[in-house]
Amino acid sequence: MGYTLNFDAVWRNFDDLLWGLGLSLLLAVTAIGIGCLLGLVLAFGRISRSRLLSVPANAYVTLLRNLPLLVLVLFSFFALPQLGLRLSKQNSFVLALALYSAAYLAEVFRGGLLGVPRGLREAGLAIGLTEGQIRRRITLPVMFRAVLPALGSTFIGLFKDTSLAAAIAVPELTFEARKINVETFRVIETWLVASGLYIATCSILAALLRRVEARLAI
Repeated sequence: MGYTLNFDAVWRNFDDLLWGLGLSLLLAVTAIGIGCLLGLVLAFGRISRSRLLSVPANAYVTLLRNLPLLVLVLFSFFALPQLGLRLSKQNSFVLALALYSAAYLAEVFRGGLLGVPRGLREAGLAIGLTEGQIRRRITLPVMFRAVLPALGSTFIGLFKDTSLAAAIAVPELTFEARKINVETFRVIETWLVASGLYIATCSILAALLRRVEARLAI
């Protein structure tokens, strides 16, 4: 038990950790952007009266919510090229994360859509708005304000899930920390600093999201 903490090697490679942190945030932002679009389409499909829309949407949500994210990441990176779709490591991971998040965001958006008072739609019809205008100008803005807390929590969760990108050698924060660990053998120091970066980033994101929620609530 003669281990002595020495952070010098970690600080010398701290730029690599910050680069990995930036890439983790970029992966999460891109994935949730795509996931929101797909999740919104799925949410409308799930509440549709047409079985041609609701059945595929329900099947997608059920399948993806019961599939481990790591399995989806590995399938996207290793199996899709066998089917003729070749993507870079970053793009294949974003695809997997976006498809995965869409299944959960579909449930968030479905609850938000069902929570919009019917009176708002009737009021829109009364002033001559079309169904499309009602959705764009009334339903979606009200829904997004209602689901913002859940949306923020999902984004923070996706940011933490980007650590799985290390499994396919995407140079995000966990991958860079593992590389420093292997090169310097400073196991405790490396993972303490990496953990601190994750915790600090999640705390900052949560604080920013709370301010946005408070502003929209006003």
